[in-house]
Amino acid sequence: MTGAVAPVTAGHPTARRLLALLGLAAGPVAVLCVFFVLPVAGMLAEGFWPDGTFDPQGVLEVLARPRVHRVLWFTLWSAAAGTVLTVLLGVPAAHVLYRLRFPGSRVLRAMLLMPFVLPTVVVGVAFRQVLGAGGPLASLGLDGTPAAIIAALVFFNLAVVVRTVGTAWEGLDPRPAQAAAALGASPRQVFLTATLPALRGAIVSAASVVFLFCATAFGVVLVLGGLRYATVETEIYLLTTQLLDLQAAAALSLLQLVVVTVLLYGAARTRARTAAVARRRTRARRPGRTDVPAVLVTLVALLLVAVPIVTLVVGSLQVGDGWGLDNYRALDTTGTDQVVLVPVTEALGNSLRIAVDATWMSVGLGLLVSVVVTRRSHSTAERRVRGGLDGFFMLPLGVSAVTLGFGFLITLDQPPLDFRDSPLLVPVAQALVALPLVVRTLAPVLAGIDDRQRQAATSLGASPLRALVTVDLALLRTPLLAAAGFAFAVSLGEFGATSFLARDDRPTVPVVIFKLLGHPGSQNYAMALAASVVLAAATATVMFVVERLRVPGVGGF
Repeated sequence: MTGAVAPVTAGHPTARRLLALLGLAAGPVAVLCVFFVLPVAGMLAEGFWPDGTFDPQGVLEVLARPRVHRVLWFTLWSAAAGTVLTVLLGVPAAHVLYRLRFPGSRVLRAMLLMPFVLPTVVVGVAFRQVLGAGGPLASLGLDGTPAAIIAALVFFNLAVVVRTVGTAWEGLDPRPAQAAAALGASPRQVFLTATLPALRGAIVSAASVVFLFCATAFGVVLVLGGLRYATVETEIYLLTTQLLDLQAAAALSLLQLVVVTVLLYGAARTRARTAAVARRRTRARRPGRTDVPAVLVTLVALLLVAVPIVTLVVGSLQVGDGWGLDNYRALDTTGTDQVVLVPVTEALGNSLRIAVDATWMSVGLGLLVSVVVTRRSHSTAERRVRGGLDGFFMLPLGVSAVTLGFGFLITLDQPPLDFRDSPLLVPVAQALVALPLVVRTLAPVLAGIDDRQRQAATSLGASPLRALVTVDLALLRTPLLAAAGFAFAVSLGEFGATSFLARDDRPTVPVVIFKLLGHPGSQNYAMALAASVVLAAATATVMFVVERLRVPGVGGF
């Protein structure tokens, strides 16, 4: 019959490609199902089936509590304020650091990117040192206020806007802006009519990710806000660790998961739009008079980053009324009244070993995921499957690390999935936290490879695996090292899930810092400052290496 659609059978090319895609994705999907879906589902089940009986009414009653409303409102407006301020500072800084050519631009880029991988506990300590009693900005009276939390959120997330918008700006086709200038448009008109529309997708994508990170911030809010200013993330922590109200924690986790899914979907749509405009690399130019406003905003951004870090370093060197390295020498002790079971130096060794394991896990899994989501789709069904897989693999980006960590404890405690005493428990959790960043580093590079190179390798007799090794992996060497650096730095500073999973006799440095802050004594606080500087120095070193390995025009968060 004319016009009839042939059925898709197992031998059909479309069906074969779909089966190959699903086969390639089976491994990563299975890993996420065991170590992400199962723990999160277990956490939610504790709330919906508290006594083995389905009780949705109890969850609705939780969401009707006045305190929950206050927590939700504070989470929303603080995340919105942090996002707006981050974008206002980040877009001009992206212009200066990625479009202008001047000595030291690479160092300044790495400096602005460093806060993103700093441990959130370290960021909280640094801002307490700046705004607290005796700090350089103590006279402002911002210590313990929402303004301090929002400033720390901007500090932490500025790198997302700078890197995402900056790499998109590098890859813009310069011809529309050149045509507008040739027709007599002023620099401001060129930006508004040619450049900004092309960057809109990158800006919206960055803003959605920043809002996500602000709304799910944990360590920063816990250190600076305490119990007075709680977000959904810190409230989940309070409900699970202190109040043991798992039903309320599950209700908030479900709400957070829904919001995260919507934001990730929006970010994926705008990211695809961004990739469509990033085709030609725009050459950097020397600064001019029209760049003065952007340069001034960039200086403000650099001050926001530099002042807390410098103040943290200065505080760690203060010993009584003088200066010295005594606080660093004390890292070989367990603090006043033996606050921790092991010295900070031993915890640093634990952190490094865990970070190495988390890095190879996240990079290996992230490489497979990147290959799956970036291969060329030959049908609508294949494109939809890839899009669904991409969104699924990005879910760990915004799901509460607290939810994930507690879910590990209550679901991976029975054979054949009894990981309670496994040394890989913490690395696996940290690898899941780092996975989305690894994918966002590798996927744009893979997506930019001309498919004709693979076809040429195949026509010369190379198998699909051989073509993958000779074409894709050859071009991925440097981005793979950068992704490994990101994963290593993120693992060093991960606190949310690790705070649940790390054993007292094998803690990581962020866990030890938080314990030192929570106990009285000037020596404990001084040790926390010194440990924070050591951890910040380690992540800063990694970020400088990552920036040197960056592929111009691609990559982002």
